[in-house]
Amino acid sequence: MGSSGLPKQANKDRKTKMEQEIYALDGSVDRHGRPAIRTRTGTWVSGILLLVNQGLATLAFFGVGVNLVLFLTRVIGQDNAEAANNVSKWTGTVYLFSLLGAFLSDSYWGRYKTCAIFQSIFVLGLVSLSITTYTFLIKPSGCGDKQTQCGSHSGYQMGLFYLSIYLIALGNGGYQPNIATFGADQFDENDPEEGHSKVAFFSYFYLALNLGSLFSNTILGYFEDKGMWALGFWASAVSATLALILFLCGTPRYRHFTPKGNPLSRFCQVLVAAIRKCNVAMIPNEHDLFEADETDSNRDRGRKILHTEGFRFLDRAAVVTSKDYTDKVKDNMLTPNPWRLCAVTQVEEVKCILRLLPIWLCTILYSVVFTQMASLFVEQGAAMKTNISTFHIPPASMSSFDILSVAAFILLYRRVLDPLVARLRKDPKGLTELERMGIGLVIAIASMVSAGLVELFRLKYAKKGCENCENSSSLSIFWQIPQYALVGASEVFMYVGQLEFFNSQAPDGLKSFGSALCMTSISLGNYVSSLIVSIVMKISTRDDMPGWIPGNLNKGHLDRFYFLLAALTTADLLVYLVCAKWYKYIKFEGKSSGDQGVIIV
Repeated sequence: MGSSGLPKQANKDRKTKMEQEIYALDGSVDRHGRPAIRTRTGTWVSGILLLVNQGLATLAFFGVGVNLVLFLTRVIGQDNAEAANNVSKWTGTVYLFSLLGAFLSDSYWGRYKTCAIFQSIFVLGLVSLSITTYTFLIKPSGCGDKQTQCGSHSGYQMGLFYLSIYLIALGNGGYQPNIATFGADQFDENDPEEGHSKVAFFSYFYLALNLGSLFSNTILGYFEDKGMWALGFWASAVSATLALILFLCGTPRYRHFTPKGNPLSRFCQVLVAAIRKCNVAMIPNEHDLFEADETDSNRDRGRKILHTEGFRFLDRAAVVTSKDYTDKVKDNMLTPNPWRLCAVTQVEEVKCILRLLPIWLCTILYSVVFTQMASLFVEQGAAMKTNISTFHIPPASMSSFDILSVAAFILLYRRVLDPLVARLRKDPKGLTELERMGIGLVIAIASMVSAGLVELFRLKYAKKGCENCENSSSLSIFWQIPQYALVGASEVFMYVGQLEFFNSQAPDGLKSFGSALCMTSISLGNYVSSLIVSIVMKISTRDDMPGWIPGNLNKGHLDRFYFLLAALTTADLLVYLVCAKWYKYIKFEGKSSGDQGVIIV
């Protein structure tokens, strides 16, 4: 009898091993809701489709965004400060919508459906902008270049314009955090080879984003600078349409994760349960805290998170009392009231988010530096020498050097710097995400100092008393290359590090929210930039002084504004170092091999 059980056990072990070889181990499913088969779904086949999709969508977005400040000044008739503020608010709104997209994705729709819906809204907004621009805004025909100003526009026409660009903001904002996370979903981190590919995906994702914007910053930027706005916007609409079609073509191949439900209710349950038990004595042994069983409804919420020290008050939500297990609960084998008793994993989800917030807040001021490329860098470039012989260089196209810098530093980091640090530290992980983000802040400070020095020399060689100050300085626009290149280098360390950090440190049911934190940092950076510009202009404007950033930059002190941002970012770096030292990494309970081990991410 005893020996007959051995073949059955061997067959069971062999079957389990075969299932592990066939199916992804991270709980992902195919489009029919069945466990994802490793060889038929995901990996780089799906990953490359999504990278190309991201490149085309980025081309479409920056076809509008990169020259929007010039469109507002030349076509709509706004001054420099007003246009810079409106671009900052619009760009901020784009990334603010990322929270909406992440919430719908994590809670109800899933990442695939969310990406498809918001990409469709994105295409609709671009088509609407193209029609509105061609039909109403470019009047008289051919206006909008440097020589010909457009006429005034009615409230109805301006309403259509703002509706169009904010549809673009909604579509792109809701899509962005989900496409990054959806791409990472295509790789099983429990498999060593796919786990390495998952980390690499974020770098290539940001590279695809920048390569997509390269075309819009150069070719589309050139045509739009010449006044061919409708042509540029139509090209963006076609690119976004191709991106949507390509995304839908990969439908049979994608891996999916089931939405985990509304995270707000889970957060509120922890807070309410902890407050209800504010008078309950804390137990010294963390192993006595409540944790959900595999048979509970919580089993689909993702991996269990191990208990960590800190925020001890919240641990009270997981302390079991006599009121939590009533006779009715025991007799009917019911789950305890979640508003009275929460699992350790649920409590740790709240702790994770609370620990992420200080790091996230420190990244906002970096985004203030980043947003200058789309506004004040462009205005500064327009006031410099932009001609080589008879060839005109569009000021917005200088951001191509940012893109080339991003591409170069991504390859340099992945091929040289990361392996070198890993070898020196004898740690395969190399630089941590927090270390890379700190390096990004240091480089951002250098970029603002560089921009301020360039502005000092631009003013020195500027023509005095000009009315239209485009090309008013004999200093070549190519002197802007260092500041663009430094911003690009800082992005590789800050934004790629941010994407990896927030994705890895967010609980399983909040992965899109983790990516949205990165996007929302950019959003608030734009709003803070707008606020700083407004405060600076209010303080620096006097009866006899036009302020630091007037319509005529030759009468202002843009250099002082750049140096102010360098000083603020330095202070932010000091706060960031404190927060990074305090941060505790999330610890998951792994189940990839049938036994339970600890995974520290």
